[in-house]
Amino acid sequence: MTNETVDNTRRGSRGHRRHAAPKGAGWILFLRDLLIIVVVAILISFLIKTFLVRSFYIPSSSMENTLQIEDRILVNQLEPTLFPLSHGDVSVFTDPGGWLPAISVEPQNWFVGAVDAVLAFVGLSAPDSSNHLIKRIIGMPGDTVECCNEFGQIIVNGVPLNEPYTVLPEGVTKATRDDFTVTVPDDSVWVMGDNRYNSADSAFHKDDPTGGFVKIDSVVGRAVLISWPINRWSLLDSHGETFQRVVENAE
Repeated sequence: MTNETVDNTRRGSRGHRRHAAPKGAGWILFLRDLLIIVVVAILISFLIKTFLVRSFYIPSSSMENTLQIEDRILVNQLEPTLFPLSHGDVSVFTDPGGWLPAISVEPQNWFVGAVDAVLAFVGLSAPDSSNHLIKRIIGMPGDTVECCNEFGQIIVNGVPLNEPYTVLPEGVTKATRDDFTVTVPDDSVWVMGDNRYNSADSAFHKDDPTGGFVKIDSVVGRAVLISWPINRWSLLDSHGETFQRVVENAE
C-alpha cells in the first residue's frame, strides 16, 4: 500500500510538471526572438555604416576604367580617421566648395522614400552618393605637383609618374589638359580622376577659391572594394609602385 501511494505521488508530481503551454505560446516566443535578432542586426549594421564601412554608387565616368557608372563600392571610413591616407588612394570626399552643381530634389513616392531611408540607415543604400565625389590622391600635404614634363607625365616632388590607371583620349599623351604647378597645403590633398580629360578634379578647379585642394577633413574614407555588380567584384588598387620613388624621396 505504501509503495502504491509513493508511485501515485510521483506520477502526480510528474504530471504537474508537464502542464501544456498556452496555445500559441511557441509562435509568440519565435516572433519575440526573431524581433530581437532583427533589431540587433539593424543596430550592428548602423554602427558598421557609421564608423567602419559605407556603401556608395558611382554616378559619373570620371574614374573610368577603374570605376564604371553605377558601380557600387565599399568605403573604409577608418581612413583618414584612424589611419593616414596615402598617394594613389581612391578616396571619397564631400564637396570642397562649388565642385558639384546644385541638386534639385524631386518628389518621391512615400513608400520608396521609406524603404530607401531604412536601407540607408543600415548602409545598404547611399542616397547621398550624388553629394560626394571620388578621385585618386596624387599629392599629399607638402607635395609639389606639376603638369607636365616633355613626356606628358605628372611630376610629384620632381618624380615623373608612370600612371597605368589613367584613361586619355586617343593619340593624347599629356596626363591632363592644363599646365599647373601647385604646392599642397598641410591640411589638404590634390586629387585627380583616372579619366583625366573627363574629370572635374583638382586640376580642373585649380582657379577656384578652393585652389583645387581637398581638405583632409572632407575625406569620408578610402574606397577599397567594388561590391556590385558581381562580375566586377574586385579590390581597388592604390598603385603603390607608381608613387614609390615619391615616398622614398619624402623620407
